[in-house]
Amino acid sequence: MALLLLCVALVAGLCLIPLGLPGLWVMLLSGLVYRVTVPEPTIGWIAMGVAVAIAIAAEVLEFTLAARYTKQYGGSRRAAWGSILGGFVGAVVGVPVPVVGPVIGAFAGAFAGALVGEWLVERNQARATQAAKGALIGRAMGVAAKGMAGCLIGAVLLASAVW
Repeated sequence: MALLLLCVALVAGLCLIPLGLPGLWVMLLSGLVYRVTVPEPTIGWIAMGVAVAIAIAAEVLEFTLAARYTKQYGGSRRAAWGSILGGFVGAVVGVPVPVVGPVIGAFAGAFAGALVGEWLVERNQARATQAAKGALIGRAMGVAAKGMAGCLIGAVLLASAVW
């Protein structure tokens, strides 16, 4: 029964990731609760450490991919930082709108941050729009990478719980 509850919690956490909600951390918390409450066999501390490392790397990767794609699409360093800050601020501002608010806010924020950052440097609308498009693509790639990390965390925790 406990293993079934762990599976449900892991799937729920995985579903939260595309919505911009802390799905990875829900997955880690469910693994920790399983570790503490189930006597034997249980999730090992090494598996928990690996899952935490994956989650931290995924969080960092999500924001840095927006900056990387901004630069790849011709944006300046200021546009790259604008995409990171804009994505973070947009996600926070979007929280009051249920379910889709953080997602739309993060994407719009990354786009707007890169657009403003590049506009302040170049004063060229076409170049600023191109950089902002790169930020938007990078943000989408970041969410996809975070989803893959969630699948990996789920696999690590379930494999450790079963064996």
